[in-house]
Amino acid sequence: MTAAGDPRGLLRGEQAPRRATFLELYFDLAFVVALALLSETLARRLSPLGVVEAAILLLAVWWVWVVTTLVTDLYNPQSRSIRVVTVAIMFGVLLMTAALPAAFEDRAAIFVGAYVAIHLGRGLFFFFALHDQMARQRAVRIWGWFAVSAVPWLAGVLVDETARVALWGVGLAVDYTVFALGYPVPGRGRIPATQFNPTAEHMAERYHQFFIIALGDIILVSGLASSRSEVTPGSAAGFVVAFASATILFRIYVHCAGARLTEAIEAARDPGRFTRSAPYTHLLMIAGVVATATSAKFIIEHPTDPVPVNWLTIMIGGPVIFLLGRSRLEYEVFGRVAWPLLAGVLLLALTGPALLAGPALLVAICANLVLLVIILFDLALHGRRNPVPPAPPL
Repeated sequence: MTAAGDPRGLLRGEQAPRRATFLELYFDLAFVVALALLSETLARRLSPLGVVEAAILLLAVWWVWVVTTLVTDLYNPQSRSIRVVTVAIMFGVLLMTAALPAAFEDRAAIFVGAYVAIHLGRGLFFFFALHDQMARQRAVRIWGWFAVSAVPWLAGVLVDETARVALWGVGLAVDYTVFALGYPVPGRGRIPATQFNPTAEHMAERYHQFFIIALGDIILVSGLASSRSEVTPGSAAGFVVAFASATILFRIYVHCAGARLTEAIEAARDPGRFTRSAPYTHLLMIAGVVATATSAKFIIEHPTDPVPVNWLTIMIGGPVIFLLGRSRLEYEVFGRVAWPLLAGVLLLALTGPALLAGPALLVAICANLVLLVIILFDLALHGRRNPVPPAPPL
């Protein structure tokens, strides 16, 4: 996409940077706090309802990042107007973050008000600022769907907690579904995928950066938990195991697929489909990392305590969700089934029940050993071969 039809230079042209800008890195700082608070909130409210609520909050925070990343990919991130919009959205994210621990209680209006204002405000800006007709129509259509989803979001502020979960879930379902479908309009179809063709290096780098931020959540939670806990052999071992978890997840993500995401986007027959698939794939991996960060808090503060069902679900479920997302990434980049990763999912599912009521530290060590076996098996299977070129099925 060029800026030829836009006298203000808002559209991304050939001269726009292909890598993430310093402002985008600054923007990501707001999500460091958001993910840490999500892990802390999940640890305090580890019940079925609490898990659902944490998932809703994560989905909302993630969607702000995804759409903002789409904006800086489609438009010129060095434009003064885009920089102002990015900073304004960052402030809105900070408001959402401040409200996270009590978003389903007395800070619901702050959380939802910021979420809705970000999406509707951004759309209004593009309606008035864009002069390219195609880009303007796209922005209007996206704004219209965010206006639709704003109704259940805002209505959820006025009801009790249970109804709020349902209404906010409807709002998220609208936001996520219409994105995947290309923001369809009856009688006019969907926005062509070619209008979402990404700048490969920029898009891959942005998702890499957010994944590193998510891993930083494990490091941050581990550091905070250790600083608040009495120094014992168990808590020290828990800290080591938590650090090992972050390192192992990093290794599994980066190896092959993660490191070659840019090449895969460039090689794709339809690069725009990567724009639509990447948010869902990385969401699974990030959700797994957030759950693992919650586990880090348990194993440092309660290393020898027997794990109840809710703890076990998070401690085993985190790696399982991550591996499912990483398996999807493997298919998107190479067009192949990641059998070692899926075998790891099965092994975790089978060994998990046997660890019920075992020490928290032992559960975490077992989960790490399964992930480590995946790494060793993958090295034995692919480590000595020539690198396989990306072959995305998209």
